[in-house]
Order: sequence, then C-alpha cells, then structure tokens
Amino acid sequence: MAWRGQLSKNLKELRVLFCQTSPASSSTRAFVEKNYKDLKKANPKLPILIRECSGTEPQLWARYDMGVERGIRLEGMTETQISKALEELVKAGASLKS
Repeated sequence: MAWRGQLSKNLKELRVLFCQTSPASSSTRAFVEKNYKDLKKANPKLPILIRECSGTEPQLWARYDMGVERGIRLEGMTETQISKALEELVKAGASLKS
C-alpha cells in the first residue's frame, strides 16, 4: 500500500462525504474510522475533509492541480472497494502530472 504515502504528492485535497446514520454509508463510515489516522499520518499536510450530513450519499472526491476534481460514488461498495477507488484517484492524479 505504498500508494497511501503518495496522496499528498498527487492530490491537493481529499473529501469524504457520507450520512451519519444511513445504511448506504456504513462501509464509508467504517473505512474512515479504520483508515483516517494512517492516511493522515502518511500525509500530514494534505487536507482530508470528512463531511457528514444527514441524507448525503457516500462519495469520495479528489482535487488535483489547477482545480481539477474527480468524484466517485461509494454507495454499495465494501471497505476494500473504497480503498481501491481511493487508489485509482491517487493514480489518476499521478497521470495528470505527467
């Protein structure tokens, strides 16, 4: 999982949106609870924003250079799939730089 240390090199900001109580957001909540600390430790200067709002569908947003943003809907995904989606966003950021 070396890509986790690449977040701050390839992203300007990471946002995670989800509902505090919705079953559709349960995997996203679990992902944040289990991974936020390690992600922040590996990328201390990267803004990782956690946005909880009632009724919000779970989403993951990455902001890159020049204000480019990409988002992924997380509804129905497992924690492993969410991790893979984040990895893809990091790799997309690397490809935007080249």
